[in-house]
Parts: sequence; C-alpha cells; structure tokens
Amino acid sequence: MELPDHLASLADEQWGVLTRRQLVDGGVSPAMVRWRVGHRWRALLPGVLLMAPGLPSDGQRLVAALLAAGPESWLSGTTAAMRLGLIPPGPVAPVQVMVPFPARSRRIGWVTVRATALTDERLIAQGPLRLACRPRALVDAAAQAPDDDAATAMLIRAVQERLVRVDDVQHWVGVRRRNGTLRLKRALAAAATGAWSVPEAELGALLRRSGRFPRLVANPALTDESGRPLTTPDLWLDDVALAVMVHSRRFHAGALDWDATVDGDEDLRDCGIEVVGITPNAIARHPDRVVARVLAARERAARRPRPPVTAVPRDWATRITGASRASQDEQPTHQLADQLAVGAAGATSDAR
Repeated sequence: MELPDHLASLADEQWGVLTRRQLVDGGVSPAMVRWRVGHRWRALLPGVLLMAPGLPSDGQRLVAALLAAGPESWLSGTTAAMRLGLIPPGPVAPVQVMVPFPARSRRIGWVTVRATALTDERLIAQGPLRLACRPRALVDAAAQAPDDDAATAMLIRAVQERLVRVDDVQHWVGVRRRNGTLRLKRALAAAATGAWSVPEAELGALLRRSGRFPRLVANPALTDESGRPLTTPDLWLDDVALAVMVHSRRFHAGALDWDATVDGDEDLRDCGIEVVGITPNAIARHPDRVVARVLAARERAARRPRPPVTAVPRDWATRITGASRASQDEQPTHQLADQLAVGAAGATSDAR
C-alpha cells in the first residue's frame, strides 16, 4: 500500500521515520502496520518505524531517538556535540537525549534519556532534529569523556576553532550540579589560556606556578618588523622575545607534519628570537628541569637586544566564528583564565 499523502509528507519531513501512533492516527490500520513491519518496514525502537527495510542512516537513528523520547526531547551531550561539529565523529550509540522534568530518566533501546531542570537554552534545529546549544552540548560531552585529558582536548579544540565562547561554556559549567565539575573547571581554565593542545596547557600551568616568569601569552599572532607573519609560538615571553615550543608527535598527523613543526622554528630564529623546545614527556617527568631550561633561555634572551617583532594576543575568551572583535570593556582572556584556575583549585580543596 501507498501511504496517504499527509503521512507521506510527514515521512519526508522526518527523514523516512514514523511512529506507530502517527500511522494509526493517519488512517493506517494496526493490522497493516504489523504486516508492513514484517515485510517492508523496519522497527528501530519501540513504536518507531523506518519506512524501508534497510539499515537506517545516522540521521534517521537520531530522528527515531527523538520520536521515542517524546515531542519535548532534544539531542544532547556527545550526540549533539558530534552533530554540531564540536568534537570529531565517533560511534553514534548510545544516543544521548534530554527531556524536561517532570519526565523521568530512562533507557530506550540504544537511547539514553536524561531528565533535566535546565531548560532555559535556545535549541538548534536541523530539519526534524532538535539539538542542545553549542556550549551546553560541549560541556555535557566533556563531562562524558573517558578521561580528563580528553575533556580538556574537547574544550581547547572548540575554543581554538572559535566554535564557542569561553564565557558561554563557563555559564553551563556553573549551572551544572556540583558533582563532577572539577574536571570541567580545569579543562575550561586550560582552554581560556589560549592553549592549542593539552601539553601546551600543562606547560603554561607549570611555568605560571613557578612564579619565575612575567605574564605568558599563549599562541599570539607574531609578525616581524615588515609585518610578515611568523610561526605562532606555543608560549611567548614578550619582554625578551622568547618563544617556547611544545614538540609532540602525538599532536601531529605524521612524520612530515612532525618535521615541518620542528623546522618551522627556523623563521623565528632567523629573526633573532630565542626558541626553546619542550616535549610532553619532559613536562610530565621532569617539570623542574623544564622550568630551569625555560629560565636559562630567558636569561640568554635578556643578554641580547630584543629583536623588532610584534606579538598580538588572541582573545580566545570572547571570539567565535562570525563574531566581531571583542569590545574594550569585555573581560581580558588572561584574567578569565586566572579566575577559572582559582575556581578549579577551590573545587579541589572542597573535594578534599
């Protein structure tokens, strides 16, 4: 049988997925629904059917999850974050869905439904899909990450690529339940410094804790005296024009990328910039030696005239794709990072 026009139109809107209730209310008999499920349609979840016998697409699975959870549900956590491009694609199950209280949390097949009282967010619509706003999806995904480094990497990547603002992420960290927020506060503090990777964030935190250096700038835009762009240093000490570079194979795609990263320091050296390279292994195993190396490099740099290069900090806290430059009265990134670091330290004390 052919579906009535109104059901065919609804199926198109819902990417080929309908509920039993929609079919029966639309004029298809329960007996015909049962026959079709056995021959031409596919059951995806209890009461949710694909109008074809084959495997569903990822999008059809997401539509099915929302139909099973109810009309007020929306995609959340890692599911929404992947769909919005905030984190790399990965396995799509279990699908994460939220519903407002007083609905209850439950599991429906391969769908995890979580009830929440935090419903004051503007949902994002993608056809029949309803998704959490970007900062909330990112925060929930980071909370579900397998470890602290993975959570930090998620936030750093999203902030670095200007997909979210740090202050928006900070809001959703702040309104979560207290349990489990320490990881998020630490990750947010790392992202707010402007670090582009977890090792960079760890190195910046190590050098700041030492109290031996003036204010560090992460990943500034660097130019020579003629205005030509130079390689972006991972950390920068502007008073003596010292570049600190984290050299890590793990955070580069392959041998060619690795060689390019190491060789890329040469334009800095050609301009007279002192460059010191640090490995993640050294940061983890020999932190005192790392501090001593950077301090020695700073002392060497201070003994020669400062080269005529210009470093401009990037405002990671307030910038987002398509957004205008932050206004002068907005909170500087380094101040926000300091406040977030203090908050994370306070959470550690409370946990004890």
